[in-house]
Amino acid sequence: MDSESRIADLEEVPDDSTLLFTVREGFDEKEVLLVRLNGEVSAWRNYCPHWTDVRLDKGSGAEFRDGELVCTRHGATFLPDSGECTYGPCEGATLEEVDVAVDDDGVYLAGEDYEFDHLGPKSDRDLSSGRIGFSGN
Repeated sequence: MDSESRIADLEEVPDDSTLLFTVREGFDEKEVLLVRLNGEVSAWRNYCPHWTDVRLDKGSGAEFRDGELVCTRHGATFLPDSGECTYGPCEGATLEEVDVAVDDDGVYLAGEDYEFDHLGPKSDRDLSSGRIGFSGN
């Protein structure tokens, strides 16, 4: 594995939350979240399949309930190892997987679809506001 595809140290990926990072697909930035369950790491695009503009991790870690990822907007739940929605308006849908690999206590992008950009949210994403802004202007 090369240093350009290294996302983080394995120990940085929490057991009870997610680690948010950004990848590039050509000129587009996409948010991805890392999930660790029983020592296994998986990565999912950071959106709910019900409404793709709703993020599971808004910058402070996604919520977990009974070992499943939760969309706080809809209450949908997802299995962290398969991405399958087990409850909610998108039941039966699956989160979009991003290939990652663990090597020498590091987590790396595995595959050529994306390039690692940085830890954290997309650079143009303002996490301080909700889905609809009410600035009054």
